[in-house]
Amino acid sequence: MTFFSRLVLLLLALQLAACGKEPLYQEQAYVFGTQVDVSIYGEDDAKARQAVILVIREFQRLHDMLHAWKPSELSDLNTSIAQGKGRQVSPELAMMLKDAARVSAQSDGLFNPAIGGLIQAWGFQADDFKAVLPDEKKIAALVKANPQMSDLVIDSTNVKSKNRSVKIDLGGYAKGYALDRAAAILKQQGIHNALINIGGNVMALGTHGSRPWRVGIQHPRKPGPLATLELHDGEAIGTSGDYQRYFELDGKRYCHLIDPRNGHPVQGVEAVTILTHGEHAGLLSDASSKPLFVSGVQGWAGYAQKMQLDEALLIDARGVVHLTAAMQKRLKFTDESTPREVVP
Repeated sequence: MTFFSRLVLLLLALQLAACGKEPLYQEQAYVFGTQVDVSIYGEDDAKARQAVILVIREFQRLHDMLHAWKPSELSDLNTSIAQGKGRQVSPELAMMLKDAARVSAQSDGLFNPAIGGLIQAWGFQADDFKAVLPDEKKIAALVKANPQMSDLVIDSTNVKSKNRSVKIDLGGYAKGYALDRAAAILKQQGIHNALINIGGNVMALGTHGSRPWRVGIQHPRKPGPLATLELHDGEAIGTSGDYQRYFELDGKRYCHLIDPRNGHPVQGVEAVTILTHGEHAGLLSDASSKPLFVSGVQGWAGYAQKMQLDEALLIDARGVVHLTAAMQKRLKFTDESTPREVVP
């Protein structure tokens, strides 16, 4: 074989190898205290990289703006509220607070970003958690003070509170809001096929080539997914679980998800996952999972209906998966013997 023939064959082989490479660009970052993954399909690396840079930059902006215990626009507002004063905030934050108050009212206050004082008392407004129980008298006082989002008085961009015990923590809202912002930025950049994952809150744009995006729902007690499902364009899933931010003491797990009615971490629930659609699907995937988690095994189905969530599941402390019939149709369980209870 001549040198020229070998060169032609080598170039052909390289060309075939390049054709076989999936056009998938993936980038990871760490924002909002969790891992962020962005996958973009069908675009050249330069275009995809630039779009991801803009998304991560937006995530960092929101993180800095909404940080609950480090200097931020939100922490400045909390300081003013504690002093009984009003404060001018950005139009964006005012809009978020109004929207969070709306979701809180819809959930009968089970989604309650005003209980930052309770979250702080349990040690979860920190990068590292210590296995220490708070003073019960302090918890009782905070519960009695009954901080609610409805205590806020929002006049254009001026915010004040009728209750000084209100301390806003948007940790159960910000990731979902960021998903919607990421989707808008990607579309502005001409990206139509992408998957955005912020610590288990996931939104899909378009498809993964000729097929839908497929994502896993983390098993709360084992490595790997409990189940997988296909996410279609504009859909999002959100999971609230007791396995990421928690501490254990004397064999008992205390997670960051606080029941505002008694001031204590929710017991008896390992995880809740919901599937959302339409406008603000990302935001809904984050905020709307909390009432189901807090209401527990007895109340979750009622709140799924109240929050207009057709596809939802709850995993109880025994590992039983309680789920709606609509969610059952969407899932492929890793272990088909997983115990399940389906509600209409």
